[in-house]
Amino acid sequence: MIQKCLFPAAGYGTRFLPATKALPKEMLPILTKPLIHFGVEEALEAGMDTMAFITGRGKRALEDYFDISYELEHQIKGTSKEHLLNETRDLMSRCTFAYARQNEMKGLGDAILKGRPLIGDEAFGVVLADDLCINEGGEGVMSQMVRMYEKYRCCIVAVMEVPEEETDKYGIIEGNVIEKNLLMVSNMVEKPALGTAPSNLAIIGRYILTPDIFDIIEETNPGKNGEVQITDALLTQAKKGMVLAYKFQGRRFDCGSIDGYVEATNYAYSLTQKNN
Repeated sequence: MIQKCLFPAAGYGTRFLPATKALPKEMLPILTKPLIHFGVEEALEAGMDTMAFITGRGKRALEDYFDISYELEHQIKGTSKEHLLNETRDLMSRCTFAYARQNEMKGLGDAILKGRPLIGDEAFGVVLADDLCINEGGEGVMSQMVRMYEKYRCCIVAVMEVPEEETDKYGIIEGNVIEKNLLMVSNMVEKPALGTAPSNLAIIGRYILTPDIFDIIEETNPGKNGEVQITDALLTQAKKGMVLAYKFQGRRFDCGSIDGYVEATNYAYSLTQKNN
């Protein structure tokens, strides 16, 4: 039902400078696979086979990763290392990749709006690749959210509980429980000041959005830091209709931070050791 997934990937990744001066943060590896690879795998598992990227200057590596490297493939053809490209080849054979640019950093809402020509008039997923989600032994977060969408046919955001002292780092939702792990959103606040958050349920980088969100974003005024916030657009939609918040199954790692990136790397390594 949902065939397209949008990957906003135009940010500068300043927390990882100087590495991100030349390397997109989405290309930072967890062991041997970059973050963007995990995101595309998660979307594909959920039935989405058209991957739409919103990039910016210095992000060419994202396009090159999902393309053939003739020189490299020639060098390792027939060697013991050739199989190391199998996973990337599989994604390339099963997915279609499209790209658009966000010329100015005007917020996540603006980045999503830039994807309108790639998405068209249909529901779509959104994955922020630096939020790495792993559900060991179970289905991925996007697959879980697609099941919710099939039942309710509205916008859905993934949420998780965070310590109260960290609520100022996230978009925070307030809502009423309608079934286990699912809430109907009544309020959303982008990075509220400490002590003012309506709950401790934080939005993480997984969304399913309906196409009317594009018109709402166009009418949304810039918020904090002069950026167009998807949180503000979704609050408008929640007041007009319905937006759901889903408490997903699995672990989320904030790989946009050094601590989260190291934690994710250690966790992935522990899984390889356990499975060997």
